[in-house]
Amino acid sequence: MRYAQLGELSRCFGAVGVGAGLATATRGGPWRRPPVLPVRQLPLPILPVPADGFDGLVVGRNAAALAHLRSLGNSPVAAAPVYLWGDAGTGKTRLLRALATQVQSDGDRVGWFDAADPLPWALDEAWRLVVVDRCDALDAERSRAAFALFVEADAHGVQWAAAGRLPPVDLALRDDLRSRLGWGHVFALQALAEAETRAALRREADRRGIFLSDEVMDYLLNHLPRDMRHLMDLLVRLDGFALAEQRSVTVPLLKKMLSEEGSTA
Repeated sequence: MRYAQLGELSRCFGAVGVGAGLATATRGGPWRRPPVLPVRQLPLPILPVPADGFDGLVVGRNAAALAHLRSLGNSPVAAAPVYLWGDAGTGKTRLLRALATQVQSDGDRVGWFDAADPLPWALDEAWRLVVVDRCDALDAERSRAAFALFVEADAHGVQWAAAGRLPPVDLALRDDLRSRLGWGHVFALQALAEAETRAALRREADRRGIFLSDEVMDYLLNHLPRDMRHLMDLLVRLDGFALAEQRSVTVPLLKKMLSEEGSTA
């Protein structure tokens, strides 16, 4: 069981630095031993390191994109820019994280920008890779910043990778940025089929030490949104909730968590 017994903080430190269990006295009164506070069992989330690399990814029909990103991660020099697009939950950000992880594992540095990140955005010439995620959500100011990053990255030989929900031609961005996003390799990502989704969930659950019964898996896929980002986030929350409740993962436990979160399923 992944939890530890922790005493209340007041048992460790008194108001004047007196250790727990030592006798204390009141003015004019006898020495008295302070009351012993009950020990509480608090879950300590001993969770695995997030799996951000390429290994173990279930990619389905996105194998070509995976292979290309792997090649970029292994290349010591910048290649043509790459842009990933697809609906929410198709794995755009996950694949870009895998690329960034591979580059960093070689000791190189990565710059990462999201459409919600505050300005200014500036390129570090020491970076080997710069990523701009959620290009479809860029506003006018961040579109200008992204265009400047692209120009600087090209000038300094820094690999460029980006993603959005729409293909470059359909992005509501300034023309020069939209055209540059479509310069290089563009991959349309496809959602995983049901069998592939089950395999991805099972693999992540096994990595976390969670047993997902067929009943729980069926409930996840039949009552909740099927995009992988939502399902993976839910699995993380379910893992923590099961730890706190000290119970196995079951449909009733899942329903209880969703009810407490205010979710409907």
